[in-house]
Amino acid sequence: MRALIQKVSRAAVSVDGQEISRIGAGFLVLLAVKIGDTELQAKKMADKIAKLRIIDDGTGKLNLSLLDTKQAILLVSQFTLYGDSDRGNRPSFIDSARPEQAKPLFELVAAELRASGLELQTGSFGAYMQIDLTNDGPTTLMLEI
Repeated sequence: MRALIQKVSRAAVSVDGQEISRIGAGFLVLLAVKIGDTELQAKKMADKIAKLRIIDDGTGKLNLSLLDTKQAILLVSQFTLYGDSDRGNRPSFIDSARPEQAKPLFELVAAELRASGLELQTGSFGAYMQIDLTNDGPTTLMLEI
């Protein structure tokens, strides 16, 4: 399981020109599920996202988490994070899990984050989406579990 985490001052997702989700300060998380990923990995990913200390503590140090600051998460499915272009210019996505495996694990990550008490919004799984965001920092990290 792979997540690209961007610290944002705001982010929104639209489908077919209609905004479906919006957050203020927090994390935009693009989440990809790989073939063979498990529920345990999904739970570990949610825990890592909630506790990741990449928010400024007021002294210039990235020392606070979403749990500390009660900021929000916008979680968006993103199978292309497992794109592999080693053999040419057209990426292969054969490592990405099929929707029937990926969607339940995506939803488990979302449920775990909600259970931690954080405000959570999501994109629309499998839809063609437009994401509008303002990076904060910018601070961007790739996590793999």
